Amino acid sequence: MVEHSPLPAIQEEAMELLGWPELCQHLAGFASTTMGRQALLGLSLPGDPSWSQRLQQETRELLERDQQLEGGLDFRGVVDLKPLVERCRKGGIGTGEALLGVATTMAAVRKLRRQINDPHQQPVTTACLAQLQGLHQLERCLNHCLEEGGHVADRASPALGVVRRQLGVVRLELRQQLHGLLRRHQAVLQDTVISSRHGRAVVALKAGALDQLPGLVHDSSTSGNTLFVEPRTLVPLGNRIRDLEAQEHQEEEQVLRQLSQLVADDAQPLLDICAALLQLDMALARGRYGAAMGGVQPDFPGNGPKADETGVIQEPILLRQLRHPLLVWQQRAGGADVVPVDVQVAPHQRVVAITGPNTGGKTVVLKSLGLALLMARAGLPVLCAGPARLPWADLVLADIGDEQSLQQNLSTFSGHIKRLARILQAVEASPTASINGVVLLDELGAGTDPGEGSALAIALLRHMADRVRLTMATTHCSALKALKYEDDRFENASVAFDEATMAPTYHLQWGIPGRSNALAIAQRLGLHPSVLRQARALLKPQQVGEVSSIISGLEQQRRQQEEAAAAATALLARTEQLHAQVLSHWQRQRNEIAQQQQQRQQQLEDSIHVAQQEVARIIRTLRQGAPDGEQARRAGQRLKALKQLQHPQGATPADPRRLPHQQGWSPHVGMRVRLRRLGKVAEVLDVKDEGQTLELRCGPMRLQTPVEEVESLKGEEARRASPVQVTHRQPLPPGPEVRCTSNTIDLRGLRLHEAESAVAHHLSRANGPVWLIHGIGTGRLKQGLWDWLKTTDQVERFHDAEPGDGGMGCTVVWPRR
Repeated sequence: MVEHSPLPAIQEEAMELLGWPELCQHLAGFASTTMGRQALLGLSLPGDPSWSQRLQQETRELLERDQQLEGGLDFRGVVDLKPLVERCRKGGIGTGEALLGVATTMAAVRKLRRQINDPHQQPVTTACLAQLQGLHQLERCLNHCLEEGGHVADRASPALGVVRRQLGVVRLELRQQLHGLLRRHQAVLQDTVISSRHGRAVVALKAGALDQLPGLVHDSSTSGNTLFVEPRTLVPLGNRIRDLEAQEHQEEEQVLRQLSQLVADDAQPLLDICAALLQLDMALARGRYGAAMGGVQPDFPGNGPKADETGVIQEPILLRQLRHPLLVWQQRAGGADVVPVDVQVAPHQRVVAITGPNTGGKTVVLKSLGLALLMARAGLPVLCAGPARLPWADLVLADIGDEQSLQQNLSTFSGHIKRLARILQAVEASPTASINGVVLLDELGAGTDPGEGSALAIALLRHMADRVRLTMATTHCSALKALKYEDDRFENASVAFDEATMAPTYHLQWGIPGRSNALAIAQRLGLHPSVLRQARALLKPQQVGEVSSIISGLEQQRRQQEEAAAAATALLARTEQLHAQVLSHWQRQRNEIAQQQQQRQQQLEDSIHVAQQEVARIIRTLRQGAPDGEQARRAGQRLKALKQLQHPQGATPADPRRLPHQQGWSPHVGMRVRLRRLGKVAEVLDVKDEGQTLELRCGPMRLQTPVEEVESLKGEEARRASPVQVTHRQPLPPGPEVRCTSNTIDLRGLRLHEAESAVAHHLSRANGPVWLIHGIGTGRLKQGLWDWLKTTDQVERFHDAEPGDGGMGCTVVWPRR
């Protein structure tokens, strides 16, 4: 279980000021069990960073598993066993319903073990359940002796079964005799319904008719007109039933006592199971709460950090788009949208002074940061965007709100001072405050003379800067705005104000102080115009050359920077859009070319197929009977026409890279030919023996064959080529040494032999470096290509591409010139 340290009273008070109890109420609604809800309502904080990290790990594991399973993790049947176990330990007897809860809880543990059983994906939670004892014998015994609702079953005890059978026989006899009495004395009865009073069967007899149906009167109606009488003849049967019921109760109690003793014998394993289930339920509730609120798992970069020579922790605090959880909860219920803020504190900064107008959101920033620190420590996700980097806060102290108290004779200023004194005492008493302490102060220096209040605020913040990891204070004191320029441990921040609408925007700006805009706020709230005019007249002479003019200039610079950043962002977006359009156009052209090539290939194959059928038909015609000369002449003309159709004049393309050859068709490197004996298409890799022998690749095979054994895809016979010297080829002008479409080959999706063939064909025409896109994947395609490139004489060198050109997913090949 999680170790919790006792919190100082001032920290518990700060948690109430920040709204922690209300957050716990929201969190408890996500619990699956009653004990989980009770525990989350009083959620306490762990006293060690390692426990907070464990809680965060449990939250992450259970949330991921809950989202993977259809219907989520199932805690149905889990009950709080601690009261029952403690009662049984002391020799008490548990009720049947409570004892049956032990069996249902054990069944729920088995189900959760099946759902959470992955040491690799859920190591912490899997280990939490794996170390629990099964207690299968106890579960079987409870299920054997107890039925639904906790009722003791007849099979629980032989004596109990005998008593209940006897009881059934006597009750049946009593019921039969009652029905006989009802029929015989119907005239003196108010109705024919058999009732029960004090466990005895009675009939509703009219008042005054007792002498006609003597018996024991157990009750009467309010009006006195009806008497509920047990007939005298049935009293012995009623007594017998009462005796048997007493025996039944004794037997049931004996069974429950035995079952309670079994529970007491396994008390510690049951308590361990209860604690583990509570731990898992709380972790799942934290995860579901974070998922519903849009939270992220925090990171504690300052856990056990090493300080530099000055004692400053070299870790920043970064919370992007931080939101107040209570305001987000109101937004989910239909409230106003929450405006997020960014919190960014450099490693050397210890004090942040937030200034700006009233109702601008300064106090919300303090509470948002305070709750984020508490949530991260308690194992909850933090409501921000992106990574959440913040310290593990051992102390989170706050002075927020009006501390005026008439009962204690305290003014607003006095109340603040008394709380500040207690905060200073807690800081001095904490040995880790300079590393893990955070202090949040609202309206510092207010409630007294402005000059004295500013002096007190400056002294207090300087004192805190030496003793606390971070102090964040809201203030209207202008003197505090200049501390940043005297001490680099101080930083300014301000809430923005829209002068056009005379209203705050609730955005937090870093690096510049803000103006209070008291007159603008007063105007928006409806203060009389004449009062505002007089105030402005009194204020103007004092504003010349003051801090407000500096702040105004800083705000103008900030707006200009924001406009420039927006323009740069728009330009980048347009550039990316243009780049996407170019890529799309290139891909479309590539697809069209591939489609055209496929169509031409299909047309060629169809034409060959038709010609073969026509030749076969002519042969069959000539073989039938004894053809005369005219028939032979017509067949010859038809064959000549087919030849002209398949090989039109000028159809052979002129290729400057084709090797010199004699008149007729001659193969060259890169050409696709057909092997006659196999009927397969192959690619020419090399021409050897002065054109007499060809080195071919046919699928995954490499082979050498005489030139007479091949023909072109059009059916042309090969002619012996004249002696060839490859060095006689005129060198091509050098190509570009930057990546472009013409020198890039996309090999993704190809087999290794297909990729080698494509690269060899491209290298035979290349006059500069070639970029081969093979991707990363398993690395097999890349390794196979590299092994082949080391053996071919077409390559001078090769290496991985630059990061901007594909990095390890692309290889640059320099062909040998």
